[in-house]
Amino acid sequence: MTRPDPTVTPNTWAFLRDPMIAPSGFREYDCRWQYPEQINLPGVTALGLGLGTQMHRRGIKPVIAVGNDYRDYSLSVKNALMLGLMQAGIHVRDIGPALSPMAYFSQFHLDAPAVAMVTASHNPNGWTGVKMGFDRPLTHGPTEMSELRDIVLSGRGEARPRGRYEFVDGVAEAYLDDLAGDFRLSRPLKVVCATGNGTAGAFAPALLERIGAEVVHRHTDLDYGFPNYNPNPEAMEMLHDMADAVRSSGADLAVGFDGDGDRCGVVDDRGHEIFSDKVGVLLARHWVTKHPGATFVADVKSTGLFASDPVLLAHGAQADYWKTGHSHMKRRVRDLGALAGFEKSGHYYLNTPIGRGYDCGLRVAVELCKLLDQSPTQTMSALHDSLPKTYATPTMAPFCADADKYDVLARIITKLQALPDLAGRAITHITTVNGARIHLEGGAWGLVRASSNTPNLVVVCESPNSDAEMRAIFAALDAVIRTEPDVGAYDQEL
Repeated sequence: MTRPDPTVTPNTWAFLRDPMIAPSGFREYDCRWQYPEQINLPGVTALGLGLGTQMHRRGIKPVIAVGNDYRDYSLSVKNALMLGLMQAGIHVRDIGPALSPMAYFSQFHLDAPAVAMVTASHNPNGWTGVKMGFDRPLTHGPTEMSELRDIVLSGRGEARPRGRYEFVDGVAEAYLDDLAGDFRLSRPLKVVCATGNGTAGAFAPALLERIGAEVVHRHTDLDYGFPNYNPNPEAMEMLHDMADAVRSSGADLAVGFDGDGDRCGVVDDRGHEIFSDKVGVLLARHWVTKHPGATFVADVKSTGLFASDPVLLAHGAQADYWKTGHSHMKRRVRDLGALAGFEKSGHYYLNTPIGRGYDCGLRVAVELCKLLDQSPTQTMSALHDSLPKTYATPTMAPFCADADKYDVLARIITKLQALPDLAGRAITHITTVNGARIHLEGGAWGLVRASSNTPNLVVVCESPNSDAEMRAIFAALDAVIRTEPDVGAYDQEL
């Protein structure tokens, strides 16, 4: 295997022949590059050869399920990846265009020992990437990604015989059958389904109609130009559009999905956005009555209610705060035997008997419909209002280059650890399992961490007391962040 170059000049003979891979695309738990600026098609083939080589080295049976999201270049990227896998002697089972959770499902449905999903997830057009895994329902974590990176960038991929290609039909139908099961709504429910013209438009409306919901379509036509907005239910632009659709249609709730369908955002019947960590508390309340003493994992960006909500405490629920990221969270849920895991970004990891442990936005949509169906006198807003009131920022991401962000974060953490208080509130302790979550006297907190997927830091703050306190904490935390000149503008603000 040829050792990939970090840069190859576009529009040259070499660009069509020689593999180019920017090393920064190998992230903590998947791969993401700007395409074709940071990776070319020969580079993707080299990645496939490296992934196949990793399978052989780990003794994985040489069979892999492969899918792609709905972007105009994803099929080309997938074909290049599959070529490399076949060069490595792997039997490729192509499931066609898919959601990431559909690809994860295919591992169980096809009894495939490995999976590779070509997707840029919620990143905007111009990005591509691969989510991969060997140990279902887990995906690669830092150890596996580091190993894969070394194989690929050092040119140690090994060609082997007996690689082959097979297209497998019917996985999409089996995936929807699995999600719906025998559940049908017993009460009328009108649901706004928002997909931002992304891949979920091919699946989510049909699923909701199958369980008996009246579906209000919101940008569900497939259009890989994303003419309305980038499908990202953590972004206020998409949430506000979902809220407008609820108000104009009189819907009971809205559910929105990101570009590869592994995340779900929610708006209630009043048109109010419910951040996904609060939706997680509602679902945890619902499930803990049937599973007292259950453990719930929440990422460090999530509300403190998982540890303090009186309903969860009354049923013996245990809270565990862990690293943000789909691979970290899936593994933690599995290792702790937790009933579910939740991320503020809208990833939900529903373990047996609810799900299979991987993140699936459509599974969450069905579970929310079940929650409302089993609470016939309650609206989504009433359920939300039943939670203890907290005041939280959206997830905000100031620019910081991939090459700089971890060093910048380390300096910020050192500065925060030297402070006795933040916004006049005493610092009780700082959790550094993933960035710095600064816990303040009275229950408020602020977080700064480095994004694993994009060139950004990530900032979230929450107060159980007032909006003013939340804003003051953010201002104080931002003042520390602004001491670093390499930190740029936020993607969204309060």
